[in-house]
Parts: sequence; C-alpha cells; structure tokens
Amino acid sequence: MLYDALDDTAGATAGDLLSAYARELSAALEGADAAAVADDTGVDEATVAAMASGDPDAVAAVRLEDAAAVLERSAGVPAHDIDYEVRDHLMMGMMTAILDADTIAAEIDADLTGQEVQQALEGRTRLTLGELAEMQALIVDRSP
Repeated sequence: MLYDALDDTAGATAGDLLSAYARELSAALEGADAAAVADDTGVDEATVAAMASGDPDAVAAVRLEDAAAVLERSAGVPAHDIDYEVRDHLMMGMMTAILDADTIAAEIDADLTGQEVQQALEGRTRLTLGELAEMQALIVDRSP
C-alpha cells in the first residue's frame, strides 16, 4: 500500500513514486462516486476527486490519512493500519539507509524541519503524499 506501489524502486525518483501513488489511488476509486466515497470515508469530496484523477500533481498535497481512508475501501484493511504500515516502512528504510530525520529534512525539497519530519514519521502531524514520495525516494537512493 503506497510504499510498494512500484514493483522495483531501484533508481525511483520522487516523481516516479508519486505517479505510482496516483495510479494506485485512481485504481482504488475506479467507477466510484466521489460524493459517496466522501460520505463513507469522511474525506473531503474535492480530495477524493483529486485522488480519482490519477494526476500526480493533484495527489501531492493529499494527506496520507486521507489516502489510507480511500484505500481501506478497496483493500479491506483498516485505514489506521495502512497509515501505520506506511510510516513503519519509512522508518525501517531509514534504518537500512542510515538516515535520521534531520538528514531527511536537509535532503528533500519539502519545507520541513527535522522535528517536523520526525513528527510526520510518528504520525503526530500530517504527511502528504508529496512528502512521502520525497522521503521514500531518498531512502531508496541511500539504501545499499
């Protein structure tokens, strides 16, 4: 779910990952009515429509929690489990790549401090799919 949206992440850029997230969300929403999904998930209808579009630029600002709520409908996995699994995967990747939150903050384009990266990884603040893609791309790049 999201963290494994690409079968082979070797050399993947943040743009590649964001495109894969967009495809995964669009496929999960194929044929669904945005208003009905919004009612079912509590996610804003405009955000659901952005995810359904399959446009990477449109999903960059989507929060991980909202994407997880939509994926819950198609995957049958609770949204909080999807959210937790994605964050856990990032933290495990950080250990493999020997990265800390301050290094991630310094190396990605997102305007985040090390503390904000740490809070996002812990689920104490929002994590957008654009930020997720940047973090995951850095981890992929730095992993042995």
